[in-house]
Amino acid sequence: MNPTVTAASGLILPEADLPATFQWGVATSSYQIEGAIAEDGRTPSIWDTFCRRPGAVHAGDNGDIACDHYHRMPEDVALIKSLGVDTYRFSVAWPRVQPHGRGPANPAGLAFYDRLVDELLAAEIEPWVTLYHWDLPQELEDAGGWPHRDTAYRFADYAMMVFDRLADRVPTFTTLNEPWCSAWLGYFVGVHAPGRTDHDDAIRAVHHLLLGHGLATQRMRAAGGDHRFGITLNTGTADPLTDAPEDAEAARRADGMGLRIYLDPLRHGAYPADMVAELAERGAAFPVRDGDLSIISTPFDVLGVNFYFGQDFSGTDADGRTTDDEGHPVVRGVPPGTARTAMDWPITPERLTRLLVRLHRDYPGLPIVITENGAAFDDAPDEDGFIRDDDRTEYLATHLEAVAEARRQGTDVRGYFAWSLMDNFEWAEGYAKRFGIVHVDYETQKRTLKQSGMWFRDTIRRVRGA
Repeated sequence: MNPTVTAASGLILPEADLPATFQWGVATSSYQIEGAIAEDGRTPSIWDTFCRRPGAVHAGDNGDIACDHYHRMPEDVALIKSLGVDTYRFSVAWPRVQPHGRGPANPAGLAFYDRLVDELLAAEIEPWVTLYHWDLPQELEDAGGWPHRDTAYRFADYAMMVFDRLADRVPTFTTLNEPWCSAWLGYFVGVHAPGRTDHDDAIRAVHHLLLGHGLATQRMRAAGGDHRFGITLNTGTADPLTDAPEDAEAARRADGMGLRIYLDPLRHGAYPADMVAELAERGAAFPVRDGDLSIISTPFDVLGVNFYFGQDFSGTDADGRTTDDEGHPVVRGVPPGTARTAMDWPITPERLTRLLVRLHRDYPGLPIVITENGAAFDDAPDEDGFIRDDDRTEYLATHLEAVAEARRQGTDVRGYFAWSLMDNFEWAEGYAKRFGIVHVDYETQKRTLKQSGMWFRDTIRRVRGA
């Protein structure tokens, strides 16, 4: 083991920075692990459909079986317990609970999450529910999807089905996971389901995702009880590549479209004026109706932060142009010159500290939990079956150090959930990329704790003085 990893593996975080009350967890999502896509009344989601599109997913992979969690759930909960975490963040599959995206709930679908929650509580693990992690019922996409306003209301109805069933045992409900990915990658870039490529549809999707969040939060809170409600955003830092004015403008635009168009309406009740003006220049606009921003800015209790890397931005393309073929300003992401993961993502823990401090400054009064942080690396069992993933171990250690530093600077970060519990279906990358602290043999479904998982378990014990 190299010296850097040796130091990381021996990391002891001061109790003042990560106290005994700090919340430790692991995270997954329904489509990535459950499998059983056509069992017990579940209907197709947009990801089932997208996976059938030739060339959409690496090697033609799909989530039909994934990690077979639907059938192996008790085994997986026992695995979670062995890690010593206190929280398991999982998502509910909308087409399993409400197969048509409208109409009555599916009793068999709800029963699975009933069993999961009960199994977690029996293991003294707190369930943390994400209501939407990208598996929109295909029937709702056929009716217009997230660019269609009605989907926001359908989401609120579905959210109440889950809340009514689980609220007596689940303290935290997150509405959406990474609406940027749902809107931008799904409706504009087209590399995620449903694979559409319409800029204006993506902007409409942004607004209706946020509207759905607000509607669902209002209805769940009105139902009573002592719960925490939140939303999870994938956030990063956007820095100018150079001191050139065009790079500063590119970074501003990237920050506006990546972070501020979500957090400004959520916390301040308005979309950022610079982004509204720039959208107007290209003939686009958020489809805001009277009362929408009041709904979207409904108070919530916790901000989930998913962080993987920060990025630099240039206002010129590879040919030195400052506008694209349609006359729009260039916003080109440039990974900083750091080590990379198997996803070719830069490793930038110091930018996590800077992001968290910025969130605390610009959107004060909102407790933060790191709901996803982790890395894909090309690891495999050795001849003895051991998975020595030094790179992932170091990644987790340095990012936890970054969280501790943010706390030292006054940021209210209350927990950290590793992504992911286990290797799984990694969206458009199929099964080619492994993020888990637990290895999954997809042929046998055998689970094996990696070195990083052992380190995570032992770090929790050290911080808690166990």
